[in-house]
Amino acid sequence: MKNILAIYRREMGSYFVSPIAYIVVGVFLVVCGYYFYAVVGVWIEQSLMAQMQAARGGGPPAMDVPAGVLRSFFGWASTIILLMIPMLTMGVYAEERKRGTMELLMTSPITELQIVVGKFLAALSLFACMLAPTLLYQIVIALYSEPGLPWKQVWSGYLGLLLLGSVLVAIGTFISSLTENQIIAVVVTFAVFILLLVLPFATRGAGSTFGDILQYLSVLQHFDDFSRGVIDTSSVIFYLTFSCVGLFLTLRTLDSMRWRRA
Repeated sequence: MKNILAIYRREMGSYFVSPIAYIVVGVFLVVCGYYFYAVVGVWIEQSLMAQMQAARGGGPPAMDVPAGVLRSFFGWASTIILLMIPMLTMGVYAEERKRGTMELLMTSPITELQIVVGKFLAALSLFACMLAPTLLYQIVIALYSEPGLPWKQVWSGYLGLLLLGSVLVAIGTFISSLTENQIIAVVVTFAVFILLLVLPFATRGAGSTFGDILQYLSVLQHFDDFSRGVIDTSSVIFYLTFSCVGLFLTLRTLDSMRWRRA
């Protein structure tokens, strides 16, 4: 545990020394803030139109604006992080290999598992730090919305984002462990994430069995329940399983590096 904590602290320190982390977090917050503003505007406009139609003697029932805003926001946020996480994970191992410090880690009294877990937890913590300021958006809704903010949906949505982020971080760190070039790492990771993004659309023209498999493998498809305030155990297991698979592949990559050096 001490070795994992040492790796974790080392990685967190390196993140906040480099300007990349600040740039990525800043861009993420700006983009999320813009979409939050746009989503709130759209839902308020739709709510006012519904009230006007109801006042004229007919129309749809009153809309739950806070719940609708939350679902739209989490939907956009899940897509945005697909595009931002590659920049967080590109240097986790690639930069170490380029500088030659990876060899020092491999020859230190630290196991490959401890290295993988420590680096993964650090990257996931940075992702959580990236998400944390967006809670201010929800506080604003809670202060000015009627009916009140459905906090169950808020915490469910953020749990889903963290689980989704854990899968993407695990995949990104695995790809970073395959190369010493950060550009290659970010491009390949970005391409894989784009494939995960369009995977649900590929299921529409697929056969029944193959389509069901593709549908199940879609990481965004499993996030829909969380954005609605529903915590599905099968989706939690899916995310945790895929995170473990990504960590296992990364561990095997480090093992192969040790064997090649021997």
